[in-house]
Amino acid sequence: MELVCSFLLCSRLELLVCFVYYTFDDIGLLRRAMTHASYSEENNKVLSILGENVIETSVAMAEILKNIDISTKDLSERIADMSKVDTSCAVDGTRLGLQKIIRVSSKTDSSTPSVVCGAFRAIFGAISMDSMSADSARKVFMQVHHGSSGMASAS
Repeated sequence: MELVCSFLLCSRLELLVCFVYYTFDDIGLLRRAMTHASYSEENNKVLSILGENVIETSVAMAEILKNIDISTKDLSERIADMSKVDTSCAVDGTRLGLQKIIRVSSKTDSSTPSVVCGAFRAIFGAISMDSMSADSARKVFMQVHHGSSGMASAS
């Protein structure tokens, strides 16, 4: 059973790599990004924090590029909208099918918005660490967020 589970995780991680437009040198970072704290002490918490910062920076840069004179209030609101668990990152994460990939304990629902959002953010933290570049992660985020990628229907 463990071999089958490991194979399924690997094949789902490989599929996820196709949808995020990034090839990892260290697939272990993506594996960690897809591991919830309920499943293991080696989990996605720190990668999620890094990823959240990448996402917020990405939004800020995109908004400022559109309008250099944007008010700080409007910019803060746009960043906050993107950071909302239920309406933004969980939606993007669900579109990618992360609820089918993230490893959680048997007592944890992998489809709850906070779990999916944490995994979504952790992907960009993992990309930052793998590439040693927050800018690489920013570019991938913009492609994923604005693209039509998704594997929610994939099994």
